[in-house]
Amino acid sequence: MQLNNNVTEFILLGLTQDPFRKKIVFVTFLLFYLGTLLGNLLIITTIKTSRALGSPMYFFLFHLSLSDTCFSTSIAPRTIVDALLKKTTISFSECIIQVFSLQFFGCLEIFILILMAVDRYVAICKPLHYMTIMSRRICSVLVAVAWVGSCVHSLVQIFLALRLPFCGPNEIDHYFCDLEPLLKLACTDTYVTNLLLVSNSGAICTVSFIMLMFSYIIILHSLRNHSAEGRRKALSTCISHIVVVILFFVPCIFIYTRPATTFPMDKMIAVFYTIGTPLLNPLIYTLRNAEVKNAMRKLWSKKLVSDDQFYS
Repeated sequence: MQLNNNVTEFILLGLTQDPFRKKIVFVTFLLFYLGTLLGNLLIITTIKTSRALGSPMYFFLFHLSLSDTCFSTSIAPRTIVDALLKKTTISFSECIIQVFSLQFFGCLEIFILILMAVDRYVAICKPLHYMTIMSRRICSVLVAVAWVGSCVHSLVQIFLALRLPFCGPNEIDHYFCDLEPLLKLACTDTYVTNLLLVSNSGAICTVSFIMLMFSYIIILHSLRNHSAEGRRKALSTCISHIVVVILFFVPCIFIYTRPATTFPMDKMIAVFYTIGTPLLNPLIYTLRNAEVKNAMRKLWSKKLVSDDQFYS
């Protein structure tokens, strides 16, 4: 992996070099990461243990929470530890692994959001055929395709990174490894690689966002034929999905559609979609979803009853 490179490790400059601000970074990332773990693991546990949440929408929500947890874990723990150190280094191999994890779970989240939009479209626009089209077997196949597709996407990104020669300097002006800051350190012309990156990550983000927004416009337009109660319930679900889509895609499109140029605000925008969105997703889905909240209450009630029986 390192045969053509003089660089065996990189120095991560992080979000700041100021000791006081690094403490703020430590506290912020720690609280956000713990909140992400608590919220998403709660959703995962609730969906797995509740019979009331057996519909395809919650099957996809389970995988969304799983991808959120893994996505945040690929970045946040190391950033938390690095905030306590004066000099933060990451080996070439660890950097490549982080690029793979970031791209894999980020792409997986995109595909899962698309599947959730498809599920809502079929449920609202084709209600009589819903159970046939979105059967358990079909949903499992779709999720498997999403996992495989994400892996292929990440392998392409890794292939692009491994083709680049690095001979110094080795300072990455970021708090995690990603292709865009790595391109700036390569000892070769990266114009073609930049184009490939835009056509890969940038195109996936942009095209998926346009598809998702167009699909939700169709769904919202079709609600005019539903009853008032049906419109209210469907509108609540769709709005929560649209909020998640906007919060995740807008920062990603800003970052990955122009990798040849960087702005001072890039790192702060990256903070938003790497630790902010994974925390907001479970809050959005639980606060706006009565079925999930009821299932969580039942799960908590069962735990209290079992604890009382244990101590009695």
